[in-house]
Amino acid sequence: MKLSRPVSWFLLAFGVWSWVIWITFVKNLVKDGSGLAFENGDPTAYFWVHLLLAVVSFVWGTVIGGIGLRGLRALSRTSRTS
Repeated sequence: MKLSRPVSWFLLAFGVWSWVIWITFVKNLVKDGSGLAFENGDPTAYFWVHLLLAVVSFVWGTVIGGIGLRGLRALSRTSRTS
């Protein structure tokens, strides 16, 4: 399967965006003072669920961004050989 340049860039941008957004979210989650993430210093179910969501999003962002990067590399190889 050959990806177009715009699709490859979109996938790569999505992967980067996913990392930026979720890293920011995890930092805010750890610093949470509202009592949602920590109760008496112990992590709550809210914390664990959202940490799991972040980890899954990191994995998916990495996979999707990697597909975009591979698509861009394949396009640059074919344009050099053509």
